[in-house]
Amino acid sequence: MSSSTATAVISSVCATVAVVITIAVIRRCSRAKRKMHKKIKAKIMEEISKKHLSQQRAPDAAVDDVVIEIGPVEKFLHEILNEKPMRFSSEQLACYTSDYSTELGSGGFGVVYKGELPNGLLVAVKVLKVSMNKKVQEGFMAEIGTISRTYHVHLVRLYGFCFDASTKALVYEFLENGSLEKYLYRCGDGEEESRRERLEWRTLHGIAVGTAKGIRYLHEECQQRIVHYDIKPANILLTADFVPKVADFGLARLGERENTHMSSLTGGGRGTPGYAAPELWMALPTTEKCDVYSFGMVLFEILGRRRNYDGGLMDESREWFPKWVWDKYEQGDMECIVSGVGEADREKAETMCKVALWCVQFQPSARPTMSSVVRMLEGEMAIVPPVNPFHYVSSGGSSSGWPLSTGTGTYTTSRDTVRDDSDVSGFSPSPPAKPTDAILKGVKSTDAVAT
Repeated sequence: MSSSTATAVISSVCATVAVVITIAVIRRCSRAKRKMHKKIKAKIMEEISKKHLSQQRAPDAAVDDVVIEIGPVEKFLHEILNEKPMRFSSEQLACYTSDYSTELGSGGFGVVYKGELPNGLLVAVKVLKVSMNKKVQEGFMAEIGTISRTYHVHLVRLYGFCFDASTKALVYEFLENGSLEKYLYRCGDGEEESRRERLEWRTLHGIAVGTAKGIRYLHEECQQRIVHYDIKPANILLTADFVPKVADFGLARLGERENTHMSSLTGGGRGTPGYAAPELWMALPTTEKCDVYSFGMVLFEILGRRRNYDGGLMDESREWFPKWVWDKYEQGDMECIVSGVGEADREKAETMCKVALWCVQFQPSARPTMSSVVRMLEGEMAIVPPVNPFHYVSSGGSSSGWPLSTGTGTYTTSRDTVRDDSDVSGFSPSPPAKPTDAILKGVKSTDAVAT
């Protein structure tokens, strides 16, 4: 074989090998490319799948968030609804009171019994007379219509009511220590008397301030002004810690805040004799100052730890305590008025005395507002020496035609409340009274008593 032929064969073989190798490389690259494409496609599909899954989970997460938010809201709304008066059946009340086995008090409108709700909450159930005459109906509606609109630490809470053919009742929170009156008046009972003596003056002062705050809330802080019309110790109930709560809204009335007078209520002898303001016994427009007057009479009874009127006393001048207090104050004998108060509490007792004298001024415009009363009792406002509030009372004792109180029992149901027209003979015109602004000065100290 010639050299040229050998060269040609070798070249042909090399070319064939090169082609085979090239084809093998191309195939290998194609396989690698396909694998890479599959991986990329798989990665893209995985990302798309993840994104789609996250979009599906997003609404679920939002629902979870709503559930988290709705939980507290539902609880809040449930609590709010529970604060509204509930309607009980007569069978429920009979069960809660163990067939009315424990009586707390009674009166002209009905009887009050102790009860216990299924959750263990103690209640006081006031069962009204079955014969729902107009007065009882008005009292029933006044209680629900006023106290259900309020919520304050110094106002008794109404849990519910019953109104069916056999039972008309109101269900209140139970106050362990009953009414204030049993801590003020001597009753002859040994246990009651010792309990009365144990009540310290500072506790009594705290009761006075707390009661004033409750009345202030009714007059000045409610959406609608509420006038109670029957403030008295029997309607001031006490918790186990002697926190006072104003109760018995059977005479209360709502009024628009911009209206100065409760024009629909004039005369008629509303309220309790001895605590009711003069204008309630005469044909005069009434305002929230009626409650201020009644509160002043309560302050006198706290100050003296006695009923304002006691006809059994040997000293006739002491029969009507408020008038006796004014006489002693006018003489500059404050020591005689606060003689039963410890030295540490004398200043507060003197303040209470002067506040009481201002509260019972004959002219409503001369009486302070309850916000001013609170500030004076707490020592945040000075007190101008009071003027004589008893111009209409003839000298010596209580010989005027003024109706005087004989007291009531624990958990009163307005049984001593008078609503009929009354003769108001015995009143004489009072000289012009100082306006409230002239009575009070917004300074910290308390003025000395004028002699």
